[in-house]
Amino acid sequence: MLFTSVDDVSARLAETGYLASPAVATTVFLADRLGKPLLVEGPAGVGKTELAKAVAEVALARLVRLQCYEGVDESRALYEWNHAKQLLRISAGRDETWDEARTDIFGEEFLLARPLLTAIRGDDPKVLLIDETDKADVEVEGLLLEVLSDFQVTVPELGTITATRRPFVVLTSNASRELSEALRRRCLFLHIGFPEEELERRIVRLRVPGLDETLAESVVRVVGALRAMDLRKVPSVAETIDWARTLLALGADTLDETVVRDTLGVLLKHQDDVLKAGAKLDLGSL
Repeated sequence: MLFTSVDDVSARLAETGYLASPAVATTVFLADRLGKPLLVEGPAGVGKTELAKAVAEVALARLVRLQCYEGVDESRALYEWNHAKQLLRISAGRDETWDEARTDIFGEEFLLARPLLTAIRGDDPKVLLIDETDKADVEVEGLLLEVLSDFQVTVPELGTITATRRPFVVLTSNASRELSEALRRRCLFLHIGFPEEELERRIVRLRVPGLDETLAESVVRVVGALRAMDLRKVPSVAETIDWARTLLALGADTLDETVVRDTLGVLLKHQDDVLKAGAKLDLGSL
């Protein structure tokens, strides 16, 4: 077990710079204690991926990351054979029969382990991060089911490889598509939304230590006002931190209209959002 209690989770994650809410700390503790994968959903930039990195850091574990995208397949997720090396082996043994060569070329020496297989092999501690699971094709979820159910991978030429030490597994999703119920059943679920103002202020102060406390409060209030607007993409926690660093780099002591309008591009990524925010923001009330 990685953690002894919920408070232990909070304290040790905080040492890495990750401030976890009680809900986050509790779910991480339960995922560790029950040996269940953790499915984390929420908007981009709220700390889903950073959570996996923080757990790996406190556990002194190797982070193994499968970055999902449209078109990712078994050869990128599980394993593939080193075909070039296999051809060289066949060429070097021209006098061998095919049965003899086949026995040689489908061995461990020629197997290229991808993230899912890498995560279950070996006795060293690992955190398996399956990032942006919702971006992968539905068929990829089938590849995950065997791994997340029994922590094993079947390689037809070698047999079934079963984990001797289970990794701590984190799947992230921005909910761009609905994940299957079969996948969800295998996981504990955690939704991470935008933090409460006080928690976000603490996060900003921790990640941007040179920022004045009063300015940090103003930053968080402005970001909160932007999130309340009907924008194409509201600013994430990551962008709040970037904006705080921007203000620090500019030497800004306070938020005035000029500074805010000149730096809105750090927070907002669409021109129509910038125009809408510029027209609606009332800095006098913030």
